[in-house]
Amino acid sequence: MRVLLFVIFMTGIAALQAQPALVPAPQSVAPGKGEYHPQEVLIVFIDPALGHGEEVLAAVSWFTDMMPVKARKKARRGLVILHNKNIKMDGYTLSVTKKQIRIEASNAAGAFYALQTLRQLRTDPLVWQHDGKPFQRRQLGTLPVLTIQDTAVFRWRGMHLDESRHFFGLEFVKKYLDLMALHKMNVFHWHLTDDQGWRIEIKQYPELTRTGAWRNGSMVGRYKDNRVDSIRYGGYYTQDEIKEVVEYARRRFINVVPEIEMPGHSLAALASYPEYSCTGGTFEVAKTWGGFPDVYCPGNDAALQFLKNIVDEVIPLFPFAYFHIGGDECEKTRWKSCPKCQQRMKDKGLNTEEELQSWFVQTMETHLNDKGKILVGWDEILEGGLAPNAVVMSWRGTAGGIEAARQKHDVVMSPGKPCYFDHYQSKDSTEPVAIGGYNPVEAVYAYKPVPEDLNAEEKKHILGAQGNVWTEYMPNSKQVEYMVFPRQCALAEALWTAKPDRDYTDFVKRMQQHIVRLQMMDVRCATHILQTQTR
Repeated sequence: MRVLLFVIFMTGIAALQAQPALVPAPQSVAPGKGEYHPQEVLIVFIDPALGHGEEVLAAVSWFTDMMPVKARKKARRGLVILHNKNIKMDGYTLSVTKKQIRIEASNAAGAFYALQTLRQLRTDPLVWQHDGKPFQRRQLGTLPVLTIQDTAVFRWRGMHLDESRHFFGLEFVKKYLDLMALHKMNVFHWHLTDDQGWRIEIKQYPELTRTGAWRNGSMVGRYKDNRVDSIRYGGYYTQDEIKEVVEYARRRFINVVPEIEMPGHSLAALASYPEYSCTGGTFEVAKTWGGFPDVYCPGNDAALQFLKNIVDEVIPLFPFAYFHIGGDECEKTRWKSCPKCQQRMKDKGLNTEEELQSWFVQTMETHLNDKGKILVGWDEILEGGLAPNAVVMSWRGTAGGIEAARQKHDVVMSPGKPCYFDHYQSKDSTEPVAIGGYNPVEAVYAYKPVPEDLNAEEKKHILGAQGNVWTEYMPNSKQVEYMVFPRQCALAEALWTAKPDRDYTDFVKRMQQHIVRLQMMDVRCATHILQTQTR
């Protein structure tokens, strides 16, 4: 069997102290004595039994900052990446000796995560200065001798990004994925449609982007001020760009879940195709935040077919098994007075509009299941009866997730406290305007996704958790970064390491170096936790 054997030129590898500032923290770190001194050329061997050799090799290049240039036949020194079937899926062992860097993993994802750890080990130790002086960096040309044994606790380690309220574009989404990969997160929940904008090209329905992707103004400042500008705003991703993002994520072992909102949060679509509403009226893409009474009409067969056609066009773009339909905050005012909806309820023996929504969700689930997809929805899909195979994303606290798990449904926990990163992270009066609420880094770090109320079998249905980033008050990518970091780091550790005795003080100590590491990557981080630590 052929092996992958490569040579990588290196400009120097930096080492950290015996207790490296790794985020998320590995399951165990055993420091050794001595240092690994890099050569001018690093020999790399990748066991082909791991699979995904190209992706692993790309991750090696991120670790070294240089691309491989030619093959060698032996790899007794340098970086050796081996297959070990006895290691837990996505886990790894990383050993640094004086002569060799050795990674063992049972699959390519595990090797990839080990290389993310190496990326952090080789980053120059950067010292945060609290006395007003500029950041300073000190370079060491070695790696510390150590052994790390590591594995993920949860299999859904997610980050969400809302691009309906504000649109960020291809380059930022790639940066977002890079930062997820650095912190070993593996699910990107991409919120692409809502009342304020439709962000994905649907070729069968061109008005969705011709009309629905653009609004004629946006809310400015605080919601209570009710100020709206008159600036035309919007944008969308072509299907080729969607494919580019999905492939970019795949090479970082990140799965992408699209969210196409239904039956509520649909004003951008109805502005494009008003005939699929209950009233058929004229609509415009929403300029203000919040929900609206005009939603898709579940009594209209043509509206259902419209949504099925959209789903059919979106499915081939996203190979991951899960498909998010939203299902949250659907106002039912129009349904109560809509003859078609009331006739549907009569025909199906439905007693309430909540049951009508449940029927709609089950109808869409059947269609998705027939296409090989698993429906995911916010916890409102529990109302009126849960679709047979649905996954529930619990955001209104944990009650929805607990109920779904008791019904033997898989659950992704994402309660507003502490998983909504659009909430304030500090009580400082100078903080930029946010939607409200208070989720400090410490609360995110302490989060335990598995409710104690569940029994052992029910707990198995908790897939993991994710951080949600709703962007009403995030008009640009730098504001997104400010709201996400360092809270993403805290959540990553809660999901990857998940030790019952997690030490927040130790986390803050590591973040002193890691935040500056992120800043050197041009990431705008909030620094409240460091300032608090030094008072």
